[in-house]
Amino acid sequence: MARKPKRYSPELRAEVVKAVLEGGLSYTEAARDFDLVPQTVHNWVAAEKKKRDEGQSAGARGQVVDDLERRIRELEQENAFLKKAAAFFAKEQR
Repeated sequence: MARKPKRYSPELRAEVVKAVLEGGLSYTEAARDFDLVPQTVHNWVAAEKKKRDEGQSAGARGQVVDDLERRIRELEQENAFLKKAAAFFAKEQR
């Protein structure tokens, strides 16, 4: 029969991840210090790194979207001006 996985508090996970990412501990050292399995520590750190990367990626995507929306507004204004200019010159030539 399979064993039920042990549940750990979010606070413990955060503390372990912080010890590895900011404290410079290896997975094995953190596992020993917190009485965990090294693979568990590795999984938690990998998940946090992925979460952080996605957050940064989303922020960069947001900046790109803002830049593209600004460029669209500029092009729409230029297009409106060119339509008015074309209408003006077409009327003048009659």
